[in-house]
Amino acid sequence: MPTHRSIIYASFAVLLSLVVEAEPPIRSNILYFYVDDMGWGALGPNGQFERKVNGQPYLITPTLDRMAEEGVTFARSYGCTVCSPARSSQQTGFHQGHTFADQNDPDNAKKAIRTEDLTMGDTLSGAGYVTGYWGKWGYGGSANKDPYPKILNVETLPTSHGYEHVVAELHHVRAHTFYQPNLWKAPAAPGARGGLELVPNSIERYRNRPEYPNTPALQNHPDYPKIAYCDDVYAFAALDFVRIQAQNYNATGQPFFALLAGQVPHSPFDEIEGLPEWDKAYRKKSWFKGLPDQDKQWAAMITRIDAHFGNILDALEDPNGDGDNSDSVADKTLIVFQSDNGGPRGAGLNTFASNSVLSGFKTRIQEGGIRVPLMMRLPADFKPMEDMGPGSKTDRIVDVTDLLPTFCELAGVPAPLAADGVSLAPALTGRGHQRVREFLIHEAGNGQSIIRGDYKLIRSKEGLALFNLIKDPGESKDLADRYPDMVIDLHKLMLAERVDEPKGFANTYHEWIGPDDGAFSLGKSWSGYVYANEGITYMKDHGDPRVSWVARIANEGSSASQVTVDRSTSLLGLEITGTDYSQTVQVPAGVELIGRNEIRVSDKGILELGEGIVSSVRWVDVMEGGELRGGGSVNSSVFSDGIVAANNSLRIFKDYVASNSSQLLVELEASGNRGLKIGGSAHLDGDLQIVVSSSRSLEQGKRFEILTADSVRGRFSNANDEVVSSDGQSFRIEYGWASVSLIVQ
Repeated sequence: MPTHRSIIYASFAVLLSLVVEAEPPIRSNILYFYVDDMGWGALGPNGQFERKVNGQPYLITPTLDRMAEEGVTFARSYGCTVCSPARSSQQTGFHQGHTFADQNDPDNAKKAIRTEDLTMGDTLSGAGYVTGYWGKWGYGGSANKDPYPKILNVETLPTSHGYEHVVAELHHVRAHTFYQPNLWKAPAAPGARGGLELVPNSIERYRNRPEYPNTPALQNHPDYPKIAYCDDVYAFAALDFVRIQAQNYNATGQPFFALLAGQVPHSPFDEIEGLPEWDKAYRKKSWFKGLPDQDKQWAAMITRIDAHFGNILDALEDPNGDGDNSDSVADKTLIVFQSDNGGPRGAGLNTFASNSVLSGFKTRIQEGGIRVPLMMRLPADFKPMEDMGPGSKTDRIVDVTDLLPTFCELAGVPAPLAADGVSLAPALTGRGHQRVREFLIHEAGNGQSIIRGDYKLIRSKEGLALFNLIKDPGESKDLADRYPDMVIDLHKLMLAERVDEPKGFANTYHEWIGPDDGAFSLGKSWSGYVYANEGITYMKDHGDPRVSWVARIANEGSSASQVTVDRSTSLLGLEITGTDYSQTVQVPAGVELIGRNEIRVSDKGILELGEGIVSSVRWVDVMEGGELRGGGSVNSSVFSDGIVAANNSLRIFKDYVASNSSQLLVELEASGNRGLKIGGSAHLDGDLQIVVSSSRSLEQGKRFEILTADSVRGRFSNANDEVVSSDGQSFRIEYGWASVSLIVQ
């Protein structure tokens, strides 16, 4: 005999035939310039413009200056302290407490980006973008600088992570010269290991060809070296790609993702003196002659790569090079400029104030080590939510891990499950709801830090120190004694992000292999995890579920499936989904399911609360085709593109944010209604649908309060603010500043 609850859910199912199609993604082209060791203060808006006005030595960067005039500068942007973790965090969206490459290490070539770690290349290639990467990749190859490097780990190569067009260096130590005898390239000859082959580091194919600009490389000069300055090769390869793919975009609509990750301005600095006219841009500056050699070299390196950027931007304006800009894709391309970490000690630090007023430098946890320059030039159809117009500067906090989910949202695909980064796409485009990044985590050789709002807590051998970064960006005034409660709170949060785990710790990936109603909390119900390469096992996890797990329950069977959480369990992230049939995860009374970063309910996934508790530091994501239903507590925000089917006991303790494709299904009881309780703000959109649990007709004029919140914003999409229940009764929707009610018609 069917239960009352199953009848209610069956009534809900009848109503689900009305589906609102979500707004299509923008799918802009993405051009990403990424430099190595350029400090925060080396950017015009962060100090160089002022130095020029004051008659001090300054960097000559006309392309970046143009980007500043035409785009937005992020004054509080963060990378990592050194190159390997910066690239791992950039590519995977995980901070150093979770990503495998949490520091520079000789073994990074073997252990960095695993098959399961989805990257920018993986996600955007999967979304139909043409992808390219040029420059320092840093993983998968040997360190030797002779002509015979080897591929040591296929699964960590750029070609194993979605990048189709590649000219790259695979080991960060081998990138400690600009004159490697050869570089790794894709596409490669059939049968090449990892889809990469070695090619000479040469600029010969670009010499004496009018379609290629002769500056800044001066490749036509007779004194240009036979072994090329590798950043020139990277830049020309990127230029070729942008020209070809911009024309392809115009012809087919297929977008491209281009990431130029040069080695400039990393050491060695003196190698630039082997190039013709290397310092020409500075020779007429009265202050240049008296500078230390290293500062001259460092400045010339930055000016050189800036000019390469300019050539590539010109290709966006005129892809086929015929002088007619009618084929321009510049207004359809998001352009990003960023550095991996802060400026190093030495070159540029004092003469050019490369870290400005920030304390510390590369390798340090202080702001000078982790705060980096970031600018974006937005496509014409982006309508940013805040002041991000041409020439603007914003204090919005951005981390390198935020770029992967941003690109994913622009491309119309989900970000990797449980990634630490938070998409900026709504703030940039003016579409959707901008989620809040509550805090940032960083690690360095001299400590760890957490940044939340204006404050930063540093944990080091000396203890805990607290700084207000707005009032004290130089981190000179320790406020720990003044705000002891904040110190305790931030320290607890920092440790929960796994910053003190040993080297080699990282998140692991697990799939459900148990039967229906198998033991959720036992390791035997889940796949184990092993990461090994060439006979070396770096990591394995065959235990019970834990907070470092990124877990997935996917029903690929021939009938609906259900799993019950048998005891309280913590994970980093959990996805629930089905292929042809639904997959339900039920959380009964007395049990708490925690997805620290995320619980994602995807297509044909159902998260059913039987008076249990679901918690996350961040959110529960109900995707299109997914459903959150039942009664109990959700100790997080809920973002819904799918269905939330609430009975009288469902409580959401933070925000409820609905998209235009979402549906909120509410059960009414004739005897009265407690309604959906929301502890934060309710951002309404999508369709409201009603099921009446009683067969009796309701009295005309009777009021039912169906939702209460701290504040209510937006409205449901129901025509004329009316809704008809599953049994044909009509209601008028009435909105208050903190509640929504239904009036029986």
